[in-house]
Amino acid sequence: MKIMRKIIEIDEELCDGCGNCVLSCAEGAIQIIDGKAKVIADKYCDGLGACIGDCPQDALKIIEREADDFDEEAVEELLKQQKTDKKEAEPVGCGCPSTTISIFPTANESACDCANKPMIQASGQASSGAFCLGHWPVQIKLVPAGAPFLKDSNLVIAADCVPVAYPTFHADFLKGNTVMIGCPKFDNADENVEKLSQVFKVSGIKSITAVIMEVPCCSAMPMIIKKALEKAGVDIPYKEVVVSYRGEILP
Repeated sequence: MKIMRKIIEIDEELCDGCGNCVLSCAEGAIQIIDGKAKVIADKYCDGLGACIGDCPQDALKIIEREADDFDEEAVEELLKQQKTDKKEAEPVGCGCPSTTISIFPTANESACDCANKPMIQASGQASSGAFCLGHWPVQIKLVPAGAPFLKDSNLVIAADCVPVAYPTFHADFLKGNTVMIGCPKFDNADENVEKLSQVFKVSGIKSITAVIMEVPCCSAMPMIIKKALEKAGVDIPYKEVVVSYRGEILP
């Protein structure tokens, strides 16, 4: 039944699809569809506006209009379905190389002399770049929470555009560290919160460095990490590094 009530309105012109509001909506009413945040149905939105404060673009506001009444039972069913969908989306250990854990020699070298290990160009000739990756996989959704390379490590969590934009990513961020990467805009934010919270609970992470781009959609990555820390109930030293389009670290 439609009634006059308060409800969230999202300005798609302003929305950059960062996903912050998705994390803040306890009812699961907001999803990123075609790169924009959308209320999937009026009946799932309680109109209280908990999502508004987390929007960096001020794209959300509360309005009053005719809408379907808020349906708590429908919300419960939606959240159950979303939880089921997440479980079904989890990668299965099927022997695919992308999910096979590998630890490279550099990970066991106390000083990590990766600066002396050249990268190989497409021509087969060595370049002067440093190769410092000590493990595989690296995608947040593919790394098991109890992966041995995470144990008691200093963890770098990077937006996946960073290694492309920042030319010395290996030498400056991977040296002696473990890494997980993901896209805060296109990955499922709730899944990443869940995965990282599990990592923080079981792996004894010593420190976390978030490395993101200056683009607005990357602002969701720190929020994902902070929500994961809160969910895990742990206190881990944390810092953020922001990289510009031109590959420079911003103050």
